[in-house]
Amino acid sequence: MNLKRINIGVNAFFNLNVIHIKSDPLLFIVDDDIDDIELFCEALSEIYPDSVCFDAKSGKNCLKLLRQQPTSLPDFIFLDLNMQPMDGRSCLDKLKKDVSLKNIPVIIYTTSQSQKDRDETLQMGAAYFLTKPSSFKGLCEGIKGAFEAVNTTHRSKC
Repeated sequence: MNLKRINIGVNAFFNLNVIHIKSDPLLFIVDDDIDDIELFCEALSEIYPDSVCFDAKSGKNCLKLLRQQPTSLPDFIFLDLNMQPMDGRSCLDKLKKDVSLKNIPVIIYTTSQSQKDRDETLQMGAAYFLTKPSSFKGLCEGIKGAFEAVNTTHRSKC
């Protein structure tokens, strides 16, 4: 599948790429590895063809974009832990402390398999912890599993 990628860079510090897949749901992936972003968006388009996937390369860029676009907030944020200049933990902490952003479900999406990382980020307010799988099929299944888990959790709180 050939995705149309549009670069709408805001400035030298902030670069947002939008991958138009169709229109719903709106997802935001925060990862400093462009290959991981492209693979994630490709998997997302395979399972949810009507989705739109935005990306940022760091926690700092993520927060900047979300605060600049308060009327276009994503339905979900997939957040890597290991990034610079602001890592995923710091970004998660700031997201959960921001009144306008705290209700967006954050799914940790990382290479870490550490139980400590899982426990810590879930305690900080992450909705789900997804270790990056080693295959495309595993990624598709992981994304589906994350959505199912988050949707079940959100329904049970209503």
